Amino acid sequence: MSVGVTVGRGLLGGRVVESEGRKRQPDPEVSVKARGRVFSSGYKLRILAEYDAASAGEKSAILRWERLYSAHIVEWCRGRDAGALAELSKPKGRPPTDDRDRELEALRARTERLEKELTKAQFVIDMQGKVAALSETLSESVAVDNDDPNSRPNSSR
Repeated sequence: MSVGVTVGRGLLGGRVVESEGRKRQPDPEVSVKARGRVFSSGYKLRILAEYDAASAGEKSAILRWERLYSAHIVEWCRGRDAGALAELSKPKGRPPTDDRDRELEALRARTERLEKELTKAQFVIDMQGKVAALSETLSESVAVDNDDPNSRPNSSR
């Protein structure tokens, strides 16, 4: 027996059991948790405006047409009155940054980069000073060795 996975009309989980020599049959196992519909805040506000503008007979027609319950409308009205839906209809994400904030961030990044370059430059200058001191010490020791008559000549030079 093998299990195939398909997605089709009427198959929530999409699991299908396939047995040898027989037709494929849907798996009778039901998913653990059902999911409710999720409505956007724009949809809620549009339906509430339409519902408020409708007469008594039209209100029930709107509910049937949209497949909603009156409890949805009551809950959404409470949210609208509390200002929650207006807040939800705002675009998600960060608010746009001010030009001054962008400029300040760019200046901070530039300052950090320049401080790193300064640290490197100071390191290079420090190393150059040490190399100069070392070469001066070596040249003095070579000069002292050349003045000594008992020293042997350096054949490697």
